Amino acid sequence: MKRTASAAWSGNLKAGHGRFSVGSGAIKNQKYDFRTRFEDEPGTNPEELIAAAHAACFSMALSAQLGERGITPESIETTCSVTFEELTLKRSVLATRITAPGADRAKIDEAAAAAKAGCPISKVLNLEIALELESVV
Repeated sequence: MKRTASAAWSGNLKAGHGRFSVGSGAIKNQKYDFRTRFEDEPGTNPEELIAAAHAACFSMALSAQLGERGITPESIETTCSVTFEELTLKRSVLATRITAPGADRAKIDEAAAAAKAGCPISKVLNLEIALELESVV
């Protein structure tokens, strides 16, 4: 399986701008520029997309790990925050809330640790990954 995306950039770093799209068509011609990446201009940037990918991937991996332990969660809600300093991604923090009434907390913790290590996005990121886990059992 292959997934694709494309990006184009025009102009210099600070005054230029770019657009990117994903192969599925879910995102088309999304604008990005210096201000959306390094300042507080509304819009997206590569780091925000990495955070979205990590949150989504981890949530799916956690669902799989919970299932292997006989737990079907009502919900898994994950927020990811990446730290970008000195032109390097330094840290990704996954803040996750699992609602799984009646589930064994130790099994949830075990599943979360396995998902954090095994999620394909976690595997590709070269940074510190932290997990803040809240369980509603």
